[in-house]
Amino acid sequence: MARRDVLLGITQAETTKPDRPATAGYATRGASRSMLSSIGELAAQAAKAERLLEGETVVDLDPNLIDGSFVSDRMEDDDEAFAELVAAIRERGQDSPILVRPHPAKNGRYQIVFGHRRARVAKQLGKPVRAVVKELHDKDHVVAQGQENSARANLSFIERAVFAHNLADLGHDRETIQSALAIDAPMLTRMLSVTKRIPTAIIHAIGAAKGIGRDRWLDLTLLIEKPSNLVKAQEFVETEEFKSAATDDRFNLLFNSLKTPRKPKKGAGASPNAKSWAMAGKLVSVTTKDTGKAFTLAVKAKDASRFGAYLSENLEQLYRAFRDLEAKQTGD
Repeated sequence: MARRDVLLGITQAETTKPDRPATAGYATRGASRSMLSSIGELAAQAAKAERLLEGETVVDLDPNLIDGSFVSDRMEDDDEAFAELVAAIRERGQDSPILVRPHPAKNGRYQIVFGHRRARVAKQLGKPVRAVVKELHDKDHVVAQGQENSARANLSFIERAVFAHNLADLGHDRETIQSALAIDAPMLTRMLSVTKRIPTAIIHAIGAAKGIGRDRWLDLTLLIEKPSNLVKAQEFVETEEFKSAATDDRFNLLFNSLKTPRKPKKGAGASPNAKSWAMAGKLVSVTTKDTGKAFTLAVKAKDASRFGAYLSENLEQLYRAFRDLEAKQTGD
């Protein structure tokens, strides 16, 4: 039987979709239908990734000759899961090969398409890594990487969003990114909305946050868009309370700090740079606030509007009187 073109699934855009059997009931409508569709698409992407390795020669490579992908898809490793993988490979060996391509810029070296953790385990154990070597262009590389991770890796929403953002920054078109992540256009728009509106430094400070889904990240986006909240967020991620927490907790701590307004300390009075004055009989009262760079004055009275207009009309005269007084006091 002629060998199947294993790259067919990632180099050609799908123009048709398999018909779904009509099923009565809620499951075929709304969010449930969308969820079932996503599950089906992930299964299809998993099959495509597996087909990349079918019928290919598996070779043993020195892990020291292998570099990582040019675009990262994982923000941080799960140390416990990695330790389990090390134990499994030490006991049973490497069950499935990784996929690499000849390095596009370094002769004699390879670049990982998928299988970073398996390559890392092999290097840690001092063993060769079982791999399939395949010539791939950058576009095919990122699609295959994304498809395999959709099938294998428990990537969080924000890890997938950052992966999409990185691919967009590298110049890959939306169709390629959607294919790599098995997502539709609206989902890609939501992902990029989060990564464009929340500073990269804050996203990476929070980390993978595997227990935090799309909706919560979108909620954080709305909070952090307020300029005052952005400053608060940048300050909060530097606190020891934030840094010492687990990644999901870091998200929740930041979210709650922005959502809950800070209450003034009990017993705190007016700001020391705020002053009030009232005329006998309270015909007029004035409140002033001095920040050092700005001085504001608020007038409250029955005739506040007319009094304020009078002050405005006489500002030049008042300012000259102020300068004359200062000159006399300093002897100039």
